[in-house]
Amino acid sequence: MTEGAVPPELRYTKSHEWVRAEGPDIVVGITDHAQQELTDIVFVDLPKVGAEVKAGASVLVLESVKTVADVYSPVGGTVAAVNEQLKAHPELVNRSPYSDGWLFRIKSSAPLDPAATMSATEYATFASTPSA
Repeated sequence: MTEGAVPPELRYTKSHEWVRAEGPDIVVGITDHAQQELTDIVFVDLPKVGAEVKAGASVLVLESVKTVADVYSPVGGTVAAVNEQLKAHPELVNRSPYSDGWLFRIKSSAPLDPAATMSATEYATFASTPSA
């Protein structure tokens, strides 16, 4: 995948998270666009497994050399897993935002609503606008 590419198999949020349904779980990460805006990520404040989350609520915080940013849940449910590698290697979010840099997995209390997310094409257009 080329840098800046938006994987077509994923869904995207306006707050620059990507989401992938895997059975009853939703895997969440941040987009390449988001990690470029944040610059070098130095710390990921992972949520606790088992924590209840609401759709649209902040689940974790990313700290970069430039800023601190919240990451939001696209669905309500329970945190089923977190990417433990990020404790020692937060730079994975920068190097590999769509694979090794995934953030958390949610056991969703309801299916992901496609209307609440964007396709890759829609997100690429959204992310390329100056106000994104």
